[in-house]
Amino acid sequence: MTYPPPPGGWQDPAAAGPHPTPPADPYAPPDPYAVAKSPYAPPGYPSPGGDPYAVPVGYPPPGAYPPPYPGHMPASRTNTLAIVALVLSLVGFTSCITAPIGAIMGHVARKQIRETGEQGEGMATAAIIVGWILTGLLVALIIFYIVMIVIAVNSDSSSSY
Repeated sequence: MTYPPPPGGWQDPAAAGPHPTPPADPYAPPDPYAVAKSPYAPPGYPSPGGDPYAVPVGYPPPGAYPPPYPGHMPASRTNTLAIVALVLSLVGFTSCITAPIGAIMGHVARKQIRETGEQGEGMATAAIIVGWILTGLLVALIIFYIVMIVIAVNSDSSSSY
């Protein structure tokens, strides 16, 4: 049994028959899941599931996503020469001969790091600083010994027997 439509233009949604669709709200935000027709789709292409060439609307273009947070970024390599330079500069505390070698290798490592973009610039800088300071101290020590030897030789020759 069917009832006549109620007064006022209202229709029962459970009732059979066509229902008028409400007009679209012009101030509503666009649907991010809506599909736009591709300009490359052939005209009149019949597709039961929609346009196979459709591009989602509201998504950023490929490659526009931000990079992953630092915990998931691939680790870049540390320059091996920077590590060796720092080790040689620090070994210079016990054998002063390796300190200038470490400082020179630190300069070479910094140049390589600037060219390749590797990690380790801080180690190379530390190797340069420590290496040249220890080299300066070694040169000052050698000069001190030479001066002391000259003083000892001159004072010894002035004694009279």
